[in-house]
Amino acid sequence: MTIPSIQLSRRQAMAGAGGLGLAASASLAVSAGPLGSGSRQTPETLKGPYLDLTKPNDNMIAYARLLGDLDTSKTRYGWYSGVVQAVVDNKKLEDLFIMEGFSCARLIEQEDGTYQKVLREVGYYKDLKTGEIMEEWDNPFTGERVRVVPIANDPFNHTITREYPQPPSYDGLNTEKREPIPFILGWIPRGETMNLDTHIHLLYPSAMQPDEWPRESPGPMTRVTEHFLYQISNEELQDESKTTVGYNGTWSRTTPWLPWMLMDQAPGHCLYQCFMGTNSSLDTVSEDVLAYTEKNYPIFMEAPDKWEEPSLSSLENYKREQTPAPPRQPQDS
Repeated sequence: MTIPSIQLSRRQAMAGAGGLGLAASASLAVSAGPLGSGSRQTPETLKGPYLDLTKPNDNMIAYARLLGDLDTSKTRYGWYSGVVQAVVDNKKLEDLFIMEGFSCARLIEQEDGTYQKVLREVGYYKDLKTGEIMEEWDNPFTGERVRVVPIANDPFNHTITREYPQPPSYDGLNTEKREPIPFILGWIPRGETMNLDTHIHLLYPSAMQPDEWPRESPGPMTRVTEHFLYQISNEELQDESKTTVGYNGTWSRTTPWLPWMLMDQAPGHCLYQCFMGTNSSLDTVSEDVLAYTEKNYPIFMEAPDKWEEPSLSSLENYKREQTPAPPRQPQDS
């Protein structure tokens, strides 16, 4: 990066995605300094008829319109779809399964003109060959059949203000704090398109410590990186009549082995590589994903209407909702 990176608060995904923590959807992470910025990012190219993207207040408005709708009665839907891969030292990356999900977000305007974004998100793991949502999976690393636990984050919230938000606390697990920084994003003008790069790097104590969760735990610490690349219409971004602005892009996530894979703290990790985007409806979400959600997680078809705590990623939610797996049974020789 040509501008020193300042890692701040999460996917917002996933996007998501809002992410995921998804995104996915997406609820997204934010950092200062874009990829490939430098001479392309000048004050003249960032000043439009509606928003001056060199000013924190206008960045706040622009970002709120990307992740939600200034018409706070409306829900903003994010979607993501891609593949989850295994990363193991000295081996080629291996596709594990398809990942597909969506998020429902709403803005709540505060008295000082800032916003809370409240969001629910779901994400499902699909079979690589059939494309069907999996409830069980044959783990090629252990030879076990394991129960698949989808992403179902309710809520994943964050604030959109004139300063960069603090890193997510995950109910007190992450204690990192940073000095206030004016909220000016890393916009990259490219003719009729505006690019935006946001990302976050996190390292914090694992919710599932090895002594209690030996099969699910990644170890004493959890390391996660999320990266969002947006493509946005400059015309829409500078159109004051639009209370929300669409985007398309990609979402990637580096995360420990998923706890339900029961990897016994084996070396390696997962890499998510997904497309992402937004819509004013759920029309862009696959019919099977919508049907599965309506049957199993109907509340996730609509955004929350108030701020609630705690706001957790799928890793912390796993601990709250699941129980440690029994020790692995020795295989017959």
